[in-house]
Amino acid sequence: MNIHQPQYVNGHGLLKGRSVLITAAAGAGIGFSAAKRAVEEGCRSIVISDVHEGRLQAAVEQLRADTGLEQVAGKLCNVADEEQVQALIAFAEDFCGGVDVLINNAGLGTTKALIDMEDAEWDRVIDVTLGGTMRMTRQMMRTMKTRGEGVIVNNASVLGWRAQKEQSHYAAAKAGVMALTRCAALEAAEFGVRINAVSPSLAVHPMLKKSAPEDLLAELEGREAYGRGAEVWEVANVMIFLASDYSSYLTGETISCSSQRA
Repeated sequence: MNIHQPQYVNGHGLLKGRSVLITAAAGAGIGFSAAKRAVEEGCRSIVISDVHEGRLQAAVEQLRADTGLEQVAGKLCNVADEEQVQALIAFAEDFCGGVDVLINNAGLGTTKALIDMEDAEWDRVIDVTLGGTMRMTRQMMRTMKTRGEGVIVNNASVLGWRAQKEQSHYAAAKAGVMALTRCAALEAAEFGVRINAVSPSLAVHPMLKKSAPEDLLAELEGREAYGRGAEVWEVANVMIFLASDYSSYLTGETISCSSQRA
């Protein structure tokens, strides 16, 4: 494979017979790509969630059309709301007959210098990105504990390790996701559940290309060892690996999906 021009990888049945729940999966980014990859890897049923009703329904229809899987459902959920989190997991449990894999993809980021940041902006980013991951993980752990098995994969970021201007709130939230992953994994190990995270650097998707200035995007890609950002499906591949039995002895780990130079 040419690392500069990667070819899409065919499925190998890594999630054959599993059921999957993914948050924030109705866009054109990592979440939807992870959903598509999960189906391509043989999952038997999948539930995706989002906060945008129209986009969610379109994503469900597209996933069915792209993969041929009929056992696809969508459920609105704001992960900052505990009642909605509980309702989502109850729905997915019923639809799937038990959720085997949860992928926490929901997160929120803005760009603001700390000196100019209002409490409300800080709180919103933290509550969705870290608090939402915590709520979904907590409720899913309670459910998986009764079965004595399951896998949770969290979406972190290299900003949990690295500094970047105007990203103090997002970086703090993602560092928190990493710490949450480590601590929750120790608790979940006692009842047979694994929890890991993936830490992407620059993942290029249509929304990013539309919103980011061309010169900024070029600068960020220039920092990557391969001279490009990751394709979203390359990040999704790491998530699927962590969700599969190929990572059966991994828990509490954060896997960097980055080629960024120091």
